[in-house]
Amino acid sequence: MKLYQNFFESKLGTLTLLSDEKNLLGLWFNGQKYFGASYDLNNAEVVVTRPIRQAQKWLTAYFVGQNPDPFAVPIKPNVSAFGQKVLKELQRVPYGEVITYKELSNRVQRGQNKVNKARAIGNAVGHNPISLIIPCHRVIGSDGSLTGYAGGLDRKKALLKMENPLSKFSSQLDLL
Repeated sequence: MKLYQNFFESKLGTLTLLSDEKNLLGLWFNGQKYFGASYDLNNAEVVVTRPIRQAQKWLTAYFVGQNPDPFAVPIKPNVSAFGQKVLKELQRVPYGEVITYKELSNRVQRGQNKVNKARAIGNAVGHNPISLIIPCHRVIGSDGSLTGYAGGLDRKKALLKMENPLSKFSSQLDLL
């Protein structure tokens, strides 16, 4: 599979975008945890493909405070079947809102006998290869705490504040 990459300069740092001809495969803040996932970015040609152009347009709208449609960019995260379920549920979390790991676990297990999948949910969220468009920054602890984010906790705080400056988290977010 031929891979392509390009970049986006945001107010929170440079983002690297990775695609094939049809889908966005990755979107990471440079230097974040799990950067590049399992892809060899050294072999990705620097080109603006259609999915990268769509993602750059999406990011432009997002970083000026708009609420772009997360389904407007064709994506194909390379994750396990369980990870796919988790990421699909994450895409349903509305702009400016948050969800707890427990709520996310309950949604993923809808219609099943519920078991504690907190670790598996956390792992899937943490390894999300398509940041922002799949909004893993919107997941918080059950006690309302702003838990880790592969892009860094300061970025998570800034993203949540940008999406909803009047949220109940604004006092935590003002610590930036």
